[in-house]
Amino acid sequence: GLYRNVSLICVPGSHFDLDYYGTPGIKVTPVMEDKDAKVAVEVFVTDRKENQTVRYRLQNRDGKEIGTFEGGLKANFRIQNAHLWKGRKDPYLYSMTAELLENGAVLDTVSTRFGCRSFSIDPEKGFLLNGECYPLRGVARHQDRAGLGNALLPEHHREDIELILEGGFTTIRLAHYQHDQYFYDLCDETGLVIWAEIPYISNHMPKGRENTVSQMTELIVQNYNHPSIVVWG
Repeated sequence: GLYRNVSLICVPGSHFDLDYYGTPGIKVTPVMEDKDAKVAVEVFVTDRKENQTVRYRLQNRDGKEIGTFEGGLKANFRIQNAHLWKGRKDPYLYSMTAELLENGAVLDTVSTRFGCRSFSIDPEKGFLLNGECYPLRGVARHQDRAGLGNALLPEHHREDIELILEGGFTTIRLAHYQHDQYFYDLCDETGLVIWAEIPYISNHMPKGRENTVSQMTELIVQNYNHPSIVVWG
């Protein structure tokens, strides 16, 4: 049965794509260049007309607008001295909003949060976040509990996060399927480093490649903007 949120979405003929692998239709890619962040944003629009433009608004965590641009389906920003997403130490998040315009009127709006960070995994030094050693102490988390199965409410997701933080952990392996978007959001906000997975486990399926690739594509594209995720499994 249904165990996730259900929404009724009403949009005009021209709108941000609702069928692009189940994503919100906006993709943000921040790349660190020294202390600055070069931020590329791309949106996906259904039935876009020639006289329609997209206006982008970049905001900091406090909601202050720090950059705007109006044009096509892609835009580029530079955040000077970007405030980094530093895991548990300082999980700072920016936001990007895109508005589909026609003759000055807003037809549709979509927004997402993102974080500016870099990471690497070194066999000698371990996990590095923004060039600094960041020890990963983690747990594996399943999205279920006795008496509820998979149908968790927001308070159950928050309780899991609170228990993980109380235990002093810094990372979670989300085993082994897509978890609720609300939980990914909580991981972004609290600075937990995430390994996200699809349910390809236990036995190799010789005829399952197409399905596996489809699931992995959906996992990555749907969760692309989450700074907490560093590994796709």
